[in-house]
Amino acid sequence: MYKKIATGFFAVAATTAVALSLPAAASAASYDRSESFGPVYAQRFLAKAEGRMFVDWDRRGRSNEVTVSGRLQDLDRRSYEEGGKCAYVSFQANDFHRHWNTVYTDRYCGFPGSERISFREDDVRSLRVRVCQVGPRGGFPTNCGRWEYLSTR
Repeated sequence: MYKKIATGFFAVAATTAVALSLPAAASAASYDRSESFGPVYAQRFLAKAEGRMFVDWDRRGRSNEVTVSGRLQDLDRRSYEEGGKCAYVSFQANDFHRHWNTVYTDRYCGFPGSERISFREDDVRSLRVRVCQVGPRGGFPTNCGRWEYLSTR
């Protein structure tokens, strides 16, 4: 009989512990807004980026944290001797004072293949992403596609 009572108490304790931990785990993984972007291409479809933006606002709606994750892909099959270039991505954030600032850039060289995009930024009104190409040794981005705009609200 004591064994049944003890088993019952352990079952209730375990159930209570799981029930109490679920709201905390659920709130840690929830976001106020989530939006996918892309695929966003450079001109002539020789590079692309795609992924997701997650926005977490504070309780008063006065501050946020934006997390971006995705992939940058080099689609240029040409060798560098033939004029092939690398994939290049640029993200700009519009802050609460309505200023656009570059917050993340990256390049990836290597067809076929891709590189992970990942960054965080605070207090963002909106975000935009553009994909270009750049030489294997860097330089000024060329063959840029259009900006794709992402809203945090």
